[in-house]
Amino acid sequence: MKTAFASLSDAPLQPGQPSVQDQSLLDAYSSTVINVARKVSPAVVQIKVSGRAAENPATPPGRRQPNGEGAGGSGSGFITSTDGYLVTNNHVVAGASRIDVTLPEQNDGAVGSPERIVRPSRDVTATLIGRDPATDIAVLKIDAAGLKAIRFADSSQVQVGQIAIALGNPYGFQYSLTAGVVSALGRTLRSESGRLIDDVIQTDAALNPGNSGGPLVNSQSDVIGVNTAVILPAQGLCFAVSSNVAALVAGMLILDGRVRRGYLGIGGQLVTLPEPVRQYNQLSTKTGVRVTSVEADGVAGNDALLQGDIIVGFNGQPVTSVDDLHRMLTSETIGRRVQLTVLRNNRQKGIMVTPGEIE
Repeated sequence: MKTAFASLSDAPLQPGQPSVQDQSLLDAYSSTVINVARKVSPAVVQIKVSGRAAENPATPPGRRQPNGEGAGGSGSGFITSTDGYLVTNNHVVAGASRIDVTLPEQNDGAVGSPERIVRPSRDVTATLIGRDPATDIAVLKIDAAGLKAIRFADSSQVQVGQIAIALGNPYGFQYSLTAGVVSALGRTLRSESGRLIDDVIQTDAALNPGNSGGPLVNSQSDVIGVNTAVILPAQGLCFAVSSNVAALVAGMLILDGRVRRGYLGIGGQLVTLPEPVRQYNQLSTKTGVRVTSVEADGVAGNDALLQGDIIVGFNGQPVTSVDDLHRMLTSETIGRRVQLTVLRNNRQKGIMVTPGEIE
């Protein structure tokens, strides 16, 4: 009995030649990226700023926020509504006296159709609606017709390994696209304000100066993040503020022009708790926040706090760092009495304070 083997092709594959299956997979990937580019590019803008001071020297060493430098500069942004609201990074527009937005060329209608309309690229002046240094998000408003908008995805559904596509204007090369994958989730970055940005997405989609504020999108052309920083001199370590954080902050900026946060009016320092003190007070945390100074007669009701107190709890939640306090001091805590758990003379004590509002 003879055995016959079926082959996909009469011609043998040459070394390095892709199989039919590999070609179909490549075509599927290419088609996805091409479709994303067609849908998203009309909503991506170039932002040019002038009349601002040089970049904040407090930016941590080794991390570059990929925008322009000096009194002028450029970055990216994307339109989120057809009435002219767009999102970018705070560090792209901070301190600028003038903000100009370049809208991309748009082609409406099918190729070869007599109804096809080509709208050339155009420059418009933008108005700053609000910015939030703590999350590096800013919102601008432009007055222009025929705008294309893209929407935010739910970043809680993002998974490591999924396609991530970045669009922006690196080094002034307008409407450039890079593609990669989501490398990690739940990262944190230190913003220029000193606060931690939570829920940051790490990607290997290449970012360069000028990409700041541009969208990081999924295969459905929805925004999963706002590109904000890269790590130097590493390769492929790029970060984006998650869409859930960006959408929440952008909504607050549109409504109020700022993000409201609570304020205790204290100076704090991270300290390690001695083991005997932890055991005596039955604490699970190993660190706390020592109160180094108290702002008297300020916007916060903090009279019950004393210099030297060590804060270890906030409304029943453990406090292990100043960043924990920042996260817990939300707009909902402003003007409301909350309970702090402190160590005073090495003994646990509950005190009541009333957070004020950061102006």
